[in-house]
Amino acid sequence: MSKINSLVVSVVALVVAIAALVMCILCCNKNKPVDVAETLNNNPEIIINAMQNYEQKMRENALAEAQKLIDDNMDALVNNPDSPVVGNKDGSVTVVEFFDFSCGYCHRLHPTMQNIIAKNPDVKVVLKELAFVAPVSNYAAKAALAANLQGKYADFWDAMMTNNGLLTEAKVDELAVKNGVDLEQMKADMNSERVNQIMKDTSDLASKIQVNGVPALVINGKMVQTLDENVIQSAIDAAKK
Repeated sequence: MSKINSLVVSVVALVVAIAALVMCILCCNKNKPVDVAETLNNNPEIIINAMQNYEQKMRENALAEAQKLIDDNMDALVNNPDSPVVGNKDGSVTVVEFFDFSCGYCHRLHPTMQNIIAKNPDVKVVLKELAFVAPVSNYAAKAALAANLQGKYADFWDAMMTNNGLLTEAKVDELAVKNGVDLEQMKADMNSERVNQIMKDTSDLASKIQVNGVPALVINGKMVQTLDENVIQSAIDAAKK
């Protein structure tokens, strides 16, 4: 929740608390004068409890709304034939990862995702490339998608995510060639209508389900934002039950 939204929530909660208190006092003291300020000063926990309850309700509503958006877009999340897949393509548990090749946190998550794939042979990982962190992000994402058309995605993806130096267009091309990608065909496909459409579809999908940062994981239809392997594994284990 942003600072502005949090302030609005707090103000609304305060107003609601005062209004509720006034109504309660009026009902209980029909013929007596009411000193709302004194009552609030003597019972500050009334406001604190009201604000906490209101904020909790707002969080629950936001989570419910976000879950509905995911539920409404599950087919696009897990079944788009143009989305690269690693792990078990027929896995019983699906992990969707939204990421950016220029995202430092995504690079930190990558070894964890490789461990998850290695430890869970029944997990399907669907990769959704976004491109907003750095100028080279768009080039890298399109290159990866073009490599996917050649059936050369997994090794190329891994090479870019484990690259220790600065990711540049030249480095992307170098890693592509090292991992068996036809560079000339890749460059042609990068500018194709199909790859541009995949990029647009992924960006639109991220907006629809309110992915506001990367990495973002959707594990069997539940949003998870963490770098902790134990948290991810727990979510997978729960999905298997």
